Amino acid sequence: MDSFVLELTSSSQLRMPRNLSLDEQYSQACKELAQPENPYIAHVLREVKQDDDALAQKITIKIAGNNRLVPVQKVTDADFQIIAVIFTNNAFLTGLDLRYNLLTDAGAVHIAAFLQDNHSLLYLNLMFNDIGTIGAEFIAKALHEETTVHTALMLKANRTLVELHLCKHEMKNFGVERLCEALYGNITLRYLDLSCNKITRDGVRFLGEMLKQNNTLEILDLNFNRIEDDGAFYLSEALTTHNRTLQALAVTNDSITGKGLVALAEAMKTNPVLSYIYIWGNKFDEATCVAFAELLQSGRLKPTCTDVEPYEVDGHTYLAEVSHGLKRHYYWTPSYGEAESKEANASLAIAPVTTNL
Repeated sequence: MDSFVLELTSSSQLRMPRNLSLDEQYSQACKELAQPENPYIAHVLREVKQDDDALAQKITIKIAGNNRLVPVQKVTDADFQIIAVIFTNNAFLTGLDLRYNLLTDAGAVHIAAFLQDNHSLLYLNLMFNDIGTIGAEFIAKALHEETTVHTALMLKANRTLVELHLCKHEMKNFGVERLCEALYGNITLRYLDLSCNKITRDGVRFLGEMLKQNNTLEILDLNFNRIEDDGAFYLSEALTTHNRTLQALAVTNDSITGKGLVALAEAMKTNPVLSYIYIWGNKFDEATCVAFAELLQSGRLKPTCTDVEPYEVDGHTYLAEVSHGLKRHYYWTPSYGEAESKEANASLAIAPVTTNL
């Protein structure tokens, strides 16, 4: 099985140009992976409408091996590897029908990896294939996050934990939802680190609802996820009208554009408690630069409490990065300067639990 996992890892790195039709993407993926084309798959993809109306309704791709209306070459494990390349980052695919084909345990490894990477699929039919117990186990593990669920159960019962780091935990939106359910009843946790996971806007929606009622959490680290503008809107709504406990928010490298960043800046104007915000690595436009420049110039945001500083060129405002953050020196010591710089390790000033570790 390990050989199949390695093979999938290399192929899943391919990214097909989205300006091509699905059958063109399929043909190109086959060439890239040196796989022969399956004419049945090519035919099905060629028939899929990709106009705006069709995509708005979402689509189900039916590649069932018992179709008697067209010539069928049943889908194999290698064929699914190509399908995964096309649809892993596809937002409009909600259904995939692969019944009555030749998928085995080896193909189940590819299917499991695909399920972990795809965030839109709602329906998957694999009946009457050759997937056995081992393959079913791979797929089942891809559909749940047992460790996160156990952590959530712990938080419901625990009355002493104040700091929890779950970075690089492969957590997705389902795991965030379970954690948020637990945090509604938790009265001690002050620092929650969810950085470097696979959290999207849907997961942040649960965090936003939780923040509206939570009155203990002081630090939320969402660095290196993919929350986008919608995620920023959910956070800004909670921080604008409800939450008056959170002191620090980190959303660096989260695929947020100007609209979402400006919304967070506006939230700081009405929220007197939120004092630390880190935004570097997102997509700045001039409105973003002006909004954060105004926060800094007005004194609402201190220069030591963010990771950007404004500058002007030819009358236009830009933001430069500064080496500030929640825990920049958490895993290493700088070669010069203070080993525990307050600006680089702001979390120690807000919730100084780790100073004793």
